[in-house]
Amino acid sequence: MDESEILPIVQFLQSLVPFDALTEADLRQASLSLTVGYYGKASRYVPLKPDNKQLFIVRSGAFEVRDGQGELIDRLGEGDYFGFPSLLTGEEVTNKVAILEDSLVYHLSEQTFDFLRANYRSFDQFFNRAYARRMRHQGRFTAKDLTTTSKVNVLMAKSPITISGNESVQSAAKLMQSQRVSSLLVVDNQKLVGILTDRDLRNRVLAQGFDGSLKVFQAMTREPVSLGPNSLTFEAMLALSEHNIHHLPIVDAGVPVGMITSSDILRAQSSQPLLLIKEIDKQDSVESLVQVSKQIPVLLQNLVSADARAEEIGRVLTSVTDALTRRLIDINQTLLGKAPMPFCWLAFGSQGRQDQVACSDQDNGLLLAHEPDEFAASYFEQLSKAVCKGLNDCGYVFCPGDIMAQNPKWRMGLSQWQQCFSKWVNNPDPKALMHASIFFDMRAVYGPQSLFDELQISVLNATKDNDIFLAGMTNNALNENPPLGFFRKFVLERDGSELKGMDLKHKGSAIINDIARVYALSAGITEVNTAKRIRLLMEQKIINRKDALNLADAHEFIAHMRLSNQGYQATHQLPLSNYLKPQHLSSLMRHQLRDAFKVVHDAQAGLKLKFTRSF
Repeated sequence: MDESEILPIVQFLQSLVPFDALTEADLRQASLSLTVGYYGKASRYVPLKPDNKQLFIVRSGAFEVRDGQGELIDRLGEGDYFGFPSLLTGEEVTNKVAILEDSLVYHLSEQTFDFLRANYRSFDQFFNRAYARRMRHQGRFTAKDLTTTSKVNVLMAKSPITISGNESVQSAAKLMQSQRVSSLLVVDNQKLVGILTDRDLRNRVLAQGFDGSLKVFQAMTREPVSLGPNSLTFEAMLALSEHNIHHLPIVDAGVPVGMITSSDILRAQSSQPLLLIKEIDKQDSVESLVQVSKQIPVLLQNLVSADARAEEIGRVLTSVTDALTRRLIDINQTLLGKAPMPFCWLAFGSQGRQDQVACSDQDNGLLLAHEPDEFAASYFEQLSKAVCKGLNDCGYVFCPGDIMAQNPKWRMGLSQWQQCFSKWVNNPDPKALMHASIFFDMRAVYGPQSLFDELQISVLNATKDNDIFLAGMTNNALNENPPLGFFRKFVLERDGSELKGMDLKHKGSAIINDIARVYALSAGITEVNTAKRIRLLMEQKIINRKDALNLADAHEFIAHMRLSNQGYQATHQLPLSNYLKPQHLSSLMRHQLRDAFKVVHDAQAGLKLKFTRSF
């Protein structure tokens, strides 16, 4: 291999941790020892030979590492490694490496790998830490007893018994008897339209004096509460408890794929978050809610310590916030009397996206069915002020920008809210775009879903394919940049003190939220959770698969680092903040964080290209 061939390899390896710690002579020798492999996507999997263990260094392309059961363990791209677990342990390879796209890979022999481990402590530490992290990550998928982090597909009956709505209830009762089930899912053209339970047969057929010829659709519960297959078991427990039901259909794109029952949940391990929410629901005063809310920081610590995914932690913490909000509304309605009209309590920002972390402030509003008269206006003013004060007392501080339901500006009837959003969309000045970054991630925490849906549909109809508004939103999403300078070194800033660090919220997570929001609004997607938005954008081919997976991984990793950092701060009794000091990170973590920020930078460039070309 001549100099012109070896130089690019040396330069590439030198840019990677831990090869950057090698002497010039050893780096050159390692480069000379490499062999090159090409893996075409059509081959599907990398052939891993037990008698020829190697370190695989990805030069270009993309891979997925999966265990023997097909569960995803890791995704790999340029500069990543695989093959090192068997080199470290000597054990037989059990994982499979799927080829996602045509890829070029460098092979480092076992002999050279062992030499570098023996002569460079940093090299040895890097791969041992990478192996430990891989095992922790893999453990998350194999631990089936954690109800806070496991998915409903672990517990659900995967072959739900279905029936047509035109069948008789007598036929339904016979089917339930023969299948030994207490409920049937009612389908029309394979889509779920209802559920028939033994309680329905008692209350809606026998108790009403009907005979067995009554049609199923006349006795069933229409549009039953349901969840998707990727929901947490914790969320299923919460849904069963909130709606006082015993059967929960699991649907995928409207098609029933499983069923969770209260009996299934009882067999699962009890959940600390659910116990906390049940405790919240028992309270009958604001003072007692404040005492219960003191357990929330402990819950966060436990979730971080359990190495739960950041997305799951956000959903669990937000569910607790939602429960507190609903209970405060109920307590104050008991004091004030029944509301004079239907209303929705709206959550914006992080609570709307279900990605709350520590030190979250309030972002909320009130959606009224119609414009209030003097009595109704006074009622909702008292209610909103009491609820916002209660949330503040429970640790969710007042919004510095006063975006709260207690502010009459954000307490309006449906038509006023629609006019407000229309103004922001049609006149996207800087203030309107600032509001868009908060208000367009909204969710109904309390009140009729139909009222909220009417508002959301009108908003999405206004934003979909609206080039001027989307261009303005895109420019707003480019105001902040990931903290990377030349040569991919971190750019540090002060957190208000003398200490320097990286703002993981505004320079990382918030940018990804902005990117996902613009794409979602352009496509009329109703989902507001960032991780779910990215998945839908990939499924609808709005973002290509590779870019979507990279962005999802960057979103999870940066959020996880932010939570872990806050866990460290809490443990050491430091003020909670979003600032991370790079010196607290291992070389592996710094390497991965740089990669995550690079993904965010590239996603910003893609957003700019798509939505600002004509402006």
